Amino acid sequence: LKQQDSKAVAERKLDCYFYSVLGQDLPFASHFDSLIEAKKWGFKVSADMEKCSSVESVLKYLDKWDKKRHDLNVETDGVVLKVNSYEQQKFLGFTAKSPRWAIAYKFKAARVSTILESISYQVGRTGAITPVANLKPVQLAGTTVKRASLHNADIIEKLDVRVGDTVFVEKGGEIIPKIISVDESKRSIDLFADSGQPTAYITHCPECDALLVRREGEANHYCPNESGCPPQVKGKMEHFVARRAMNIDSLGAETIGQLFDAGLIRNIADIYDLKKDDLLKIERMAEKSASNLLAGILASKQVPFERVLFAIGIRHIGETTAKKLAYYFKNIDSLKNANLEQLLEVGDIGERTAQTIIDYFADPVMNAMIEKLKKEGLQFELSEEQLTNTSEKLKDLSFVVSGVFTKFSRDEIKKMIEQNGGKNSGSISGKTSYVLAGENMGPEKLKKAEKLGVKIISEDDFIKMIAD
Repeated sequence: LKQQDSKAVAERKLDCYFYSVLGQDLPFASHFDSLIEAKKWGFKVSADMEKCSSVESVLKYLDKWDKKRHDLNVETDGVVLKVNSYEQQKFLGFTAKSPRWAIAYKFKAARVSTILESISYQVGRTGAITPVANLKPVQLAGTTVKRASLHNADIIEKLDVRVGDTVFVEKGGEIIPKIISVDESKRSIDLFADSGQPTAYITHCPECDALLVRREGEANHYCPNESGCPPQVKGKMEHFVARRAMNIDSLGAETIGQLFDAGLIRNIADIYDLKKDDLLKIERMAEKSASNLLAGILASKQVPFERVLFAIGIRHIGETTAKKLAYYFKNIDSLKNANLEQLLEVGDIGERTAQTIIDYFADPVMNAMIEKLKKEGLQFELSEEQLTNTSEKLKDLSFVVSGVFTKFSRDEIKKMIEQNGGKNSGSISGKTSYVLAGENMGPEKLKKAEKLGVKIISEDDFIKMIAD
């Protein structure tokens, strides 16, 4: 679908099947009835769905499709089981991530054996080293598998996997190939080659030859050369321009690679030095594309501080943590000058994350890059509007938000809590100040709140709290 050639997309004959009818006060008593009605309306609905009246009939259905799935025209890794009654669905409610009235049953993964021909190593955006098993090509679950992740040195040691071994491979969730075990009975040791010899994990970066480090308590080895290791530099740029970060849509991985290889960009700040003449030197870069890219770069200067903080790629700082830090410290200089104790005052910031932030701002290369980005006009402080909307009305209060709300979405409510100095939490504990409950609040959360004596408030109660 991401192909720019619409003809190529059309040839793929994309189709879809509908699996749920959404709306308020639906005229159906059950999920099954709603789909039967949707089919009458002309929507495509799976002809293989089945209403089961007992556990035995469910198990029989699963067993049938465990066999029949191999004859389908598409790959499938399981069956979704749903409570049929809408009334019972409403009673069961949702967790923060999924409905309690539906589960995904996964079939046992297909498994094959093949030869481990070699082990190579990849470097990620954060410098994490990932060992990759290069396999003798083998058919598995409808695809040719040539590679599988070995994750880290601990996994290699645990499996005792060696070049030349016969290994058993399966697809996790029918998608990601992984090595499950080794057939040691077929192992032969060649003293004059790598075959059969114990795997010695690399000590230096395969890209820049820097000595690898392994931080205490972490499984991965890392390349510490953040500003000079090509995959790290390019990976950081790809992260920086991503939609959830600076959203420079016209600047993809391929273009970043070409600009880096041409010596036009060496860190994310260099993106803002690009000129049209530079871009037109890149293969397949037309004048209109160059203009669109420059417009996207210019527009990114209006991206708010919390997304800029996420975009610069400090280890362990995801979107949520970046937002918390932005609203707590208000600007990049206050964050940069914060000590360990001050960082630990921010909700959900642990010692490891706090130390990572300190290490980042102790690096003169990173400081120089941020200063350059400041001069380019990026947002490194909360806007006047954000500061105006910030109050201390909910300071020191912790909220768990659960259920469906009528006036605001759950995300909007969480944002209002943060803007008024409160903290969001995903689970109820003795430290929880309030449970903000909407419709379909999970019964287990209700029980836990009552057991711990945590006050439960409505959406209207919450609005009064921040309005007073």
